[in-house]
Amino acid sequence: MEPGPFARIAAAGLAVACVDYRLSGEDTFPAPLDDLRAALRWLTLRSAELGIDTARTVVWGESADGHLASLLALTHADPPLAGAVIWYAPSDLTATRGSFTPEDATTPEALMLGAAPSATPERARAASPLAHVHSDAPPFLLVHGEQDTMVHCSHSQALAAALDGAQAPVELRTVPGADHGWHGLPDAQAEEIFTLTLAFARRIVA
Repeated sequence: MEPGPFARIAAAGLAVACVDYRLSGEDTFPAPLDDLRAALRWLTLRSAELGIDTARTVVWGESADGHLASLLALTHADPPLAGAVIWYAPSDLTATRGSFTPEDATTPEALMLGAAPSATPERARAASPLAHVHSDAPPFLLVHGEQDTMVHCSHSQALAAALDGAQAPVELRTVPGADHGWHGLPDAQAEEIFTLTLAFARRIVA
């Protein structure tokens, strides 16, 4: 995709901050979520000089990034986020979904927790966006490939159902024929997903 996604988001009139966080080889949960909170606080403190309004923040992440973005959107209150765009991300670390099982200590989720999710159930629940759904959640856009072999589509379906049940605003788009990372999709269809996602973000902050 040329120009790149960040350039296209900026060209649409939105400020872009791409945040680094500690990976599982560096520290365990909640360290990466703490890093996102610290980044948002830093941006808030410098909002005047940067010309931004962090009360209008829309987090946008895919896969592991999307998992953390979901948690930030559901748990950060000062300032609350304006919205969340989540592509094919885990939402539940406590139950078997697709090829993931909470008893497996070798999964990326287990490495993030520092143990198999079943061996540390409280931490697994704390790291599950599904457990943090509430009625005041910001608007969510969830997009997930129906043939995702890495993160089962039911993660987004369950999170959407929980948000809807809490009467929080949510849109769910499942994509037939798409694997993780939109593998298997024609370029035109991937472009369509990006375009609708950008439109959602712009609408939320308008």
